Amino acid sequence: MFTRRTILGLAAAAGAAAILPALAGLSPPVSAAGRVAFDRTAFETAVNAGKPVIIDISASWCPTCQRQKQILADLTGKPEFAGVTIFEVDYDTQKDIMRSFGAQQRSTLIAFKNGNEVGRVVGDTRVPAIEALLAATV
Repeated sequence: MFTRRTILGLAAAAGAAAILPALAGLSPPVSAAGRVAFDRTAFETAVNAGKPVIIDISASWCPTCQRQKQILADLTGKPEFAGVTIFEVDYDTQKDIMRSFGAQQRSTLIAFKNGNEVGRVVGDTRVPAIEALLAATV
């Protein structure tokens, strides 16, 4: 039987293992479904190459942002959206990047196709709306 102390210790260790690489300043984290931390050069390379791109402006503490991330993860698991790269912009620390995209709030998703913005949603967690945004990129 696990004690409360054992469970809390295991939870703390798991959390530390997940964030220590980022705190150590290692390369930008890549997560599931082509998610990468925003990098201007990588973004420009992708859009100039005509790749489908989504900019995800979000905050870790925002429930709407987390819902959008889950929807994006589910949708990019589909074959038709597998090639979409999602560049994550942190709402709390990357205000200059937000401004460069004309974004003013968190929970903003911006779609690019062939180097051009083709759509955006703000604060929307409806699956059909986010699916339509992804479809505009491919």
